[in-house]
Amino acid sequence: MARQARHDRQEVLEKALALFWAKGYHATSLKDLEAALDMRPGSIYAAFGSKEGLFAEALRLYAQSSKAQFQDMMTRGPTPLAALAGHVRSLGCPEARQAPSRACMLVKTLLETPDDDPGLRAETEELMRRMEAAFAEVYRDAQRAGQLPAGADPERLASRLQAEIFGLRAYAQRTDSQARVAQLAEDIAGDIEALATG
Repeated sequence: MARQARHDRQEVLEKALALFWAKGYHATSLKDLEAALDMRPGSIYAAFGSKEGLFAEALRLYAQSSKAQFQDMMTRGPTPLAALAGHVRSLGCPEARQAPSRACMLVKTLLETPDDDPGLRAETEELMRRMEAAFAEVYRDAQRAGQLPAGADPERLASRLQAEIFGLRAYAQRTDSQARVAQLAEDIAGDIEALATG
């Protein structure tokens, strides 16, 4: 019985994720959630505590899925930098994933959440810090493999890459951006490959 409940919760979270990603946190009403999840408000609050609680869980699910895709990409390249460049190129083709939105859910949330929001803003920033740390680890792997010079700064490179990806994913929200996003992703990927020594 408990197993069935977990399955139902996962299904609810996936539906909520799609809705929140498409509309954003503030634009998603309780009525939108009722319709998408086929749940009454009392059931939503009993299961997740609040709309914010539901959103936070959906956001974590999004981050976990993104991290899993990233880790899978890191196993595909012949070198750490080549794998990282491949990851960036994949971000230039969002239409292939048929995502609910062209922009990253973390980026959308960060942009729409006020600085003084004690919950969602902190949650979003922490998830983004974890992703940046994963980028830094790839750069350290490249350094250990002799692909990056010893004097390179993996943390700074990771911050720069996250800033570039943040910009790319925000730019993707423009309705006329599809062709340009792929070109920009290629430029960023090329810059990563150019870091390789020898």
